[in-house]
Amino acid sequence: MDTQEILALFNKEQRIEIEFPEARKEVLPEVIRFVRPAPGANFINYSQLNEQNADAVIQEQIAYFRPMGQQFNWKVYDQDEPSDLRERLIRHGFEPDDPDAVMVLDLRETPPSLLKPAMVDLRTITNREQLADVIRVEEQVWGGNFAWMYNRMGSHLEIPGYLSVYVAYVEDQPACTGWTYFYPNSQFAGLWGGSTVPEYRHQGLYTAVLAARVQEAMRRGYRFVTIDAGPMSRPIVALHGFRLLTYTHSFELKDEPGLLGS
Repeated sequence: MDTQEILALFNKEQRIEIEFPEARKEVLPEVIRFVRPAPGANFINYSQLNEQNADAVIQEQIAYFRPMGQQFNWKVYDQDEPSDLRERLIRHGFEPDDPDAVMVLDLRETPPSLLKPAMVDLRTITNREQLADVIRVEEQVWGGNFAWMYNRMGSHLEIPGYLSVYVAYVEDQPACTGWTYFYPNSQFAGLWGGSTVPEYRHQGLYTAVLAARVQEAMRRGYRFVTIDAGPMSRPIVALHGFRLLTYTHSFELKDEPGLLGS
């Protein structure tokens, strides 16, 4: 299967047909949007716009989401139309985040480097309380407060077969983490959160966590795994057979006094 065929399947299964258990899906002619309970972020996952209707649809979505007083994101992929959609969102008050490379691995072509057994202390997280070790890693790597994981990921762990979380330890200290969402009725599993505490890097922990997740996806019969890779992780996954599918850009609507952030 070539990259364009995979991309078309990705759009269909991961952007149009996908469901999220904590969000209400609303399918409109021009957009597919998800509404989360407060204080979660609402977002648009897919849009089908053109030069004639793009600005009006953007304004309609702002008018719908802004009064909710919650974070509102619009996810744009390089293949989305019109070609200047990102510039239009900025003109309407959205702020862009750094783009991620959507990398994909066809599990029928998994390289030997990802088929090796783990040679590190690798543990599976199975309940809400154990997420403390995941949060500890994420906060050391990225800063900020990741306590939201207790509720969102904790509830996802209670859904049979939906979320799988790994932590690698060094001398009983959480050092690297990553998790996988196994989307129902999809050929894609999504790899997220791959992070290693700086002092434990270059010890093979990231690759061990990556390999464990890939092997689990293979056992469970998935055809592809994807990762939204930043500058640090993209070269690593590329070395292990992942190839570039597209780029994704997240845009967040800026605060408006008295509404968002009130």
